[in-house]
Amino acid sequence: MKQLFKKTAALAVLMTTGLAQAQQPTEIVVDYAYAGIFQEVHESIAKDFMAKFPQYKVTFRAPAPDYEVLAQRVLRQAVTGQLPDVSYQGLHRLRVFADRGLAVDLTPFIKAEKGWAGMGYDQALLSLGQVKGQQVGIGFALGTPVIYYNADLMRKAGVEPDRFPMNWDAIINAAKKSKAATPGTESLHVEWDLSDWMWQVLVFSNGGTMLTADEKKVAFDGPAGKAAMLTLEKLVKQGEMRNISSSATLQDFVSGKLAVLVTSSARLGSITKQVGGKFELRTARMPVAKDGRLPAGGNAAMMFSKDPAKQAAAWEYIKFATGPLGATTMVKATGQIPANTLPATDPNLLAPFYKANPNYLTAIAQMPVLTATYAFPGDNGFKITDVIKDHLQTVVSQEVQPAVALSKMSKAVQALLPR
Repeated sequence: MKQLFKKTAALAVLMTTGLAQAQQPTEIVVDYAYAGIFQEVHESIAKDFMAKFPQYKVTFRAPAPDYEVLAQRVLRQAVTGQLPDVSYQGLHRLRVFADRGLAVDLTPFIKAEKGWAGMGYDQALLSLGQVKGQQVGIGFALGTPVIYYNADLMRKAGVEPDRFPMNWDAIINAAKKSKAATPGTESLHVEWDLSDWMWQVLVFSNGGTMLTADEKKVAFDGPAGKAAMLTLEKLVKQGEMRNISSSATLQDFVSGKLAVLVTSSARLGSITKQVGGKFELRTARMPVAKDGRLPAGGNAAMMFSKDPAKQAAAWEYIKFATGPLGATTMVKATGQIPANTLPATDPNLLAPFYKANPNYLTAIAQMPVLTATYAFPGDNGFKITDVIKDHLQTVVSQEVQPAVALSKMSKAVQALLPR
């Protein structure tokens, strides 16, 4: 009898253990950058996802301060076998993981989806996550450079906010007038050190590009690059842009002490919250030449897991985060462009929000001129970004003339390209 009891008890323990194991949700390990912009967004989306799909558990790693740190951290994790299942990488870093064979091609997952054509993933937006024919990422938060301005300061300077200027010379003049009209304030700041993105913005918007079509030679040293460098010099000398950190200028802007700030649309949500009712916040489109384009910033959800069960879970999470509900949460919190087309016109999702918040429409209005942020080829992509920022710094600090800085930067980048 005792023996029977022992066997029964042991069987009960095994059944309970097996049941508990069977009920354990599949963990999806996720990482991302820019906690100040995205932490609440990701946590909210993950909460909604797990409520709908209790069989999955989303676990976040500590967010990286920026896309460069995030990308390098994941590359180190690849060596130690600790890759996340999903990673929200900057669009300009997708190529690094594709070239090294780390990124999972999402094309088979897309082909297996019934009704994919009606799920809101526009081909043009999907192309931002493609590298050499592979769909290595699905866009999550897509950004454009945006001009933020203090409408109250503009009015005091005699500049009508509804007629904000559309070219750099006029913008610089308006910012200077604003500073003169309100003592104790500053004119403008362009976040030039946001990776190499703002350099690309200035070059692409003038009709240029980074490299030649065969990716053998630097192309930003042509007319578009020269115009970009001269604009940077004008911002400093004529616009009185200070050589201080972007975080300091951001604080000046939200406190009402800076007239014009040029940075990513990703900051719109946080800037709007910080400004509150201190002044009337407006946004405006970037100056773009007739043949110019604007490189899309932002990030895409990438899959790194090679385990089939983890991949299935990761794909469900990616679809949810980049789908209508996830996109709605992201837009309201950040101001970025959704990579999904469905929520923008849905009366239950973003349509009322856009109507009530016209500042968020500026990024949407720039979509017709968007192009992909350029990813430099080879193993020196991170070094090239640092080289570009270092040489731009010499112009901002007025240590080097624009033409000289451009020449030095071109030669330095050329030396880092694959041979």
